[in-house]
Amino acid sequence: MDLLQSYGNRNDDDLDEPENQGEIPNLDENSSPDSSPPRLLPAKSAAPKVDDTMLALTVAQGNRTLSKPIDPVQHAVAFNPTYDQLWAPIYGPSHPYAKDGIAQGMRNHKLGFVEDAAIEPFVFDEQYNTFYKYGYAADPSASAGYNYVGDLEALQKNDGISVYNIPQHEQKRRKLEKKKGLEEDEDAGGDLDKVEIENPATDTWLLKNKKSPWSGKKDGRQAELTEEQKKYAEEYAKKKGDERSGFGGDKGEAVQDKSTFHGKEERDYQGRSWIAPPKDAKATNDHCYIPKRLVQTWSGHTKGVSAIRFFPKYGHLILSAGMDTKVKIWDVFNSGKCMRTYMGHSKAVRDIWFCNDGTKFLTAGYDKNIKYWDTETGQVISTFSTGKIPYVVRLNPDEDKQNVLLAGMSDKKIVQWDMNTGQITQEYDQHLGAVNTITFVDNNRRFVTSSDDKSLRVWEFGIPVVIKYISEPHMHSMPSISLHPNSNWLAAQSLDNQILIYSTREKFQLNKKKRFAGHIAAGYACQVNFSPDGRFVMSGDGEGKCWFWDWKSCKVFRTLKCHEGVCIGCEWHPLEQSKVATCGWDGLIKYWD
Repeated sequence: MDLLQSYGNRNDDDLDEPENQGEIPNLDENSSPDSSPPRLLPAKSAAPKVDDTMLALTVAQGNRTLSKPIDPVQHAVAFNPTYDQLWAPIYGPSHPYAKDGIAQGMRNHKLGFVEDAAIEPFVFDEQYNTFYKYGYAADPSASAGYNYVGDLEALQKNDGISVYNIPQHEQKRRKLEKKKGLEEDEDAGGDLDKVEIENPATDTWLLKNKKSPWSGKKDGRQAELTEEQKKYAEEYAKKKGDERSGFGGDKGEAVQDKSTFHGKEERDYQGRSWIAPPKDAKATNDHCYIPKRLVQTWSGHTKGVSAIRFFPKYGHLILSAGMDTKVKIWDVFNSGKCMRTYMGHSKAVRDIWFCNDGTKFLTAGYDKNIKYWDTETGQVISTFSTGKIPYVVRLNPDEDKQNVLLAGMSDKKIVQWDMNTGQITQEYDQHLGAVNTITFVDNNRRFVTSSDDKSLRVWEFGIPVVIKYISEPHMHSMPSISLHPNSNWLAAQSLDNQILIYSTREKFQLNKKKRFAGHIAAGYACQVNFSPDGRFVMSGDGEGKCWFWDWKSCKVFRTLKCHEGVCIGCEWHPLEQSKVATCGWDGLIKYWD
């Protein structure tokens, strides 16, 4: 109050006097210095007056620049942008680089930016199915509580249940309906014929014995297939190589069996067959020698030759398996010509094997078929197939078991057939890879098999249990195994370019003192073989050579350049002392003396 009173007592003229402008005004004598502050004078500036309108606009524009996103078209940025600016969405639909107005860095989907919703998959499925069944669902955008979208009348009628929250009265109703349906089926079955109920082929049996809760009532017989369905079924059956129109097993490809005789006559003037051995053939072979020169070349196959076999005991004929799907038999002693061609496979022939007397032989092809042929007439006696590729076929060497066929398959099994009945009598299933060889040992009571799993397994014939398992870390796959004439040793062609020797005694131990090397056989299933007297070991190699080693010293005795390409097979004549036959992938069979 004192301050106001002092302002009221002042004269207006005092304000105009310049000398009083810097002085403190007179205060009432009753006022105290503490309660009356000094008078504040207005500030004076010597700077010229400036229009700050443009400054305000510039500041506002700067603030707007700091808040708006970066334009991707800009080549230079005059300030340090924030993280939010760099990743902010671009406004305006006309941007050339983001048609939907979303920066490229913000995209996590080809249609734009998809936000993660905090909802469990089960909850989403529940609401989705509830909406499509009842017409309502929980509102996902509701922040708190349960808001619903859709048919609110149905919501009140169903008390807000979902498809996964079935009330008890509904569960009871369903159980009663199910029970009633079963009783109706039983009543209907009582009037039916007993024969129909016990016959699994009838619809009555199916309705009576249905076990699955999803199997509904069978209203009637299945309708006939449409033309399109029939066409598909035929194509499927053809693709699988099945002759039947149903969904049968995947058997080998069916090919018409043919045979062509190329000789002058099938029987001579005395009535003897063309496969009869010559009477002047020597019965034994005392001492063998290494061949030196080429005597005969047979060139009937249009593709490579995969295997050759001499006629058992006599060797007057030689059988060859070609990759041109044909099997040919050649005369060795007399004319040196092809005597008969056997055509029954649709793909390359993998292996061949004579029976003990040579009147029949087996062929195994990549068409998944094993065929048993009559050598003289060229007719197929029987065909066997499991739907897998046979890699090796063998007959039991015992005279009383010549009807037993063993085949090593591509599905890791050795399958045993009785050729009289055509039935599979045993399966030896222990290998971990395709079976490559089968070799009988120990008076044919056991057999040794090798496989792509780099192991040897020994089996008792007829018992599918491995009695000896040979697998070492240094071992390689052994695609060819041959038995020594004295039956005490096995020669195994190892794919690390060496031939290993195993004993056929109880332990089947590796003979570390005997090892034959020098040839290049890696990658090829080159056949290994012995001379009839057991003094020499021979093998083909990948460079077309045939190698001969001395059995005792393990040294290379001789090397013959036999074929262009791979020399895959080699066989020593069973009677002639120095005769050897070789075959190669050049399609030739050569006879050496």
